[in-house]
Parts: sequence; structure tokens; C-alpha cells
Amino acid sequence: MFTHAIVRTPGPDAGDGLTAANLGRPDLPALLRQHAAYAATLEELGLQVERLDALPGHPDGYFVEDVALMFPELAVVTRPGAAARLAEADAIAPTVARTRAVHRLLSPGTLDGGDVLVVGRAVFVGLGARTNRDGAAQLAAILAPHGYRVVTIPVPAGLHLKSGVTCVGEDALVLTEAFAARPELAGYRRLVVPDEEAYAANVLSINGTVLMPKGFLRAQAMLEGLGLPLRVLDQSEVRKMDGALTCMSLRF
Repeated sequence: MFTHAIVRTPGPDAGDGLTAANLGRPDLPALLRQHAAYAATLEELGLQVERLDALPGHPDGYFVEDVALMFPELAVVTRPGAAARLAEADAIAPTVARTRAVHRLLSPGTLDGGDVLVVGRAVFVGLGARTNRDGAAQLAAILAPHGYRVVTIPVPAGLHLKSGVTCVGEDALVLTEAFAARPELAGYRRLVVPDEEAYAANVLSINGTVLMPKGFLRAQAMLEGLGLPLRVLDQSEVRKMDGALTCMSLRF
């Protein structure tokens, strides 16, 4: 059950962030509207939302999930895999330290929160462009005393693990075809989105309500079949920066 969330306002340089999406430069006013609607939706679902100011000079700073992980027992300040984002971790540390004991990942480890999917006591960590084995091993050592089990999964395509796999509750995964047969994910219900709607694999479950991106009708029909409340949000400008629903907040 989530009660709180942390978000950060996109800055005027948000269009200068790291991206491989090849979808053009985001429209800043539209991006700000989409971000505000996202934060308002979290509030409508009962979360107390803390809004942090933009980080000048750090255009990806509003993707706060990449730089910290929140567990009931502790917080982890990560070490992002892109050197340009390292200062974002320093910036988020005082905020998360107000609510949790903080652990920090150290060099040579790298880990982005977008590569970390928590399903119950299982913590799936994607190994790819932004997260390495050392970062995953450090996280496993931090979490083991609290009963969490870290499982690594290679990320064959896309920026992060959660670009291709997210969870709905503790028994269902929404995933792309690239992850559908991964043995590490055996035992869960699998809702496989078609390749042409791969972006819709990134959904966000908030206390029984599912948030999904607008414009993916086949994936929407699949999610509607779960019988859970569904909120559809426009993410067109966020998507241009390789962003998605999960990466714009820390929920706890």
C-alpha cells in the first residue's frame, strides 16, 4: 500500500536529456502538462505527493526513480549508469533520508532504478546499458538481511528492464514479447503486449489502480480484462525522452 510519492518538476532544459527514442524533441509546455497530470493522478489515488524543484543543468532529473529505490525497511541511492546523471543521486539523497535509512551504491557498480522491478520479496534487476553486475550484487547484499531475493535478467533491448516488464499486483506481469519466455519470470501470470505496442508494457500499479500510457488499444483491452480500475495518461512527450510512467516518481 503506497501512501507517499516524490516527483521532480521537469526543467526548461528537459529536451536536452539522454534519449535514443528518435521521436523528436519534446514540446516543453506539453511535457509540463503531462507531468502535472501524472502527479495529480497520484494524489487522486490517495498518495501524498512531494514535488521537488527542477534541477538546473540536469535535464533527466525528473526521472527520479532511476536515482533511488524505496523499500519499507530502507532506501537505496543508486549510482546511475550514465555519468551525466551521477549528480542527480546526490540531489535526491537528503529527501529520501528524511523517511528511510539510506544505503548508497559505490563504484564500480552502476544501477538505474528503471532496471529494478520489485514483486513481493523478489527483486528483478536488469543487466544492460545502465546497470552492471557489481551494482546488482551490491543491491543484493543490502537487501538480503531483510528477506529480499535479487534475480538478474539480461536486458536484450530497450533502455531499462521496466521498459519491457512491469507488474500488476504480485502475481501478474505485463511484458513485451522479448521477455515473455524468460525463465527468471516463470510462475507469474503473463500479459504479453504486441511488439508494435511495446511501450505499453510500462504500467504503474497504485493501490489496485493501473496507470497505462494513452494510445495502445490492444494493450488497453488486455488490461481492462483484469477487471481492475484503469487510468490512461498521455505520455507522448515523456516517451520522446525514453521516459515512462514508472520512472517519474518514487512511491512508498
